[in-house]
Amino acid sequence: MSVGQSGVEIWRRDFVSMGCPCSIQIEVQARERAEAAFAAAIAELDRLERKYSHYRDDSLLAQWCAAAGSGEALEVDPESADLLDLASVLHEQSAGAFDISAGALARLWAGPRVSLPSPSEIAEAMATGGWQHLVWQRPWLRLEQAGMRLDLGSLVKEYAADRAAAICREQGLMHGIVELGGDLSVIGPHVDGAPWRAGVRHPRLPAALAAIELLDGGLATSGDYERGLLLDGKRYGHIVDPRTGWPVTGFASVSVLAPNCLVAGAAATLAMLLGVDAGARYLSELGLPHLTVSADGQIGGTVAWVDPDPQSV
Repeated sequence: MSVGQSGVEIWRRDFVSMGCPCSIQIEVQARERAEAAFAAAIAELDRLERKYSHYRDDSLLAQWCAAAGSGEALEVDPESADLLDLASVLHEQSAGAFDISAGALARLWAGPRVSLPSPSEIAEAMATGGWQHLVWQRPWLRLEQAGMRLDLGSLVKEYAADRAAAICREQGLMHGIVELGGDLSVIGPHVDGAPWRAGVRHPRLPAALAAIELLDGGLATSGDYERGLLLDGKRYGHIVDPRTGWPVTGFASVSVLAPNCLVAGAAATLAMLLGVDAGARYLSELGLPHLTVSADGQIGGTVAWVDPDPQSV
């Protein structure tokens, strides 16, 4: 617990969800109200992890993948349908670079490994994917390629951050912020109306690069440092272009501000996939404030930021 600028206590809960460190901060007088919101929000995150985990054999996602190649059409619930609709839009906007059917390829590069995947491993993983083998006509989903593994990881964490923030607001708590592995969804500003100050990690140093002030909406960062491989001094990120089978190399990180964390995360991932020139144009066309760091260390973007300080989230 700490005290905010208004004198109201800021209650904080740190925990692990979806394989990453998380926190929720809520500014309210009564600890009991904060604890109830923590419990409800974390329960919602657990629900989404059980439903969409890429690594659980009992998830809904695993059930979809188990039907791959069977010819069976699966009726999808509205929540999942909304995510699949967004995935379809992002696939089109990225000319195929964003592809949730490339789950086997994503796993191949996520590590840990002691050597690079072989050409045959890459070819085998690519053969199990392909958007042309994913038939999506809401609410019906059919995976035509045997062995296809879907991966919604580039959407679900950010969606989950928004859901956790929404759960807190539904409990009448309007001042706080949710962080899931560096992605943020604002519950509401401080009680006195001041913004939250969020630190953006430097992609190459064990420190924050910048601090960004947030009154509402979401902030998400996509980068080549979160997971992946570091072999013989060369970094191979976990964000893979399914058209080539290899990790992207243009940006080291992209951070985006948007009306919610889900939109911010989708835009950041697409910019990473599109590369420095096309990615920068895409973000400019969207009109979303952003902060980018290229693989050679060049900083760009349009978001207002300041040097980080200890008060950053």
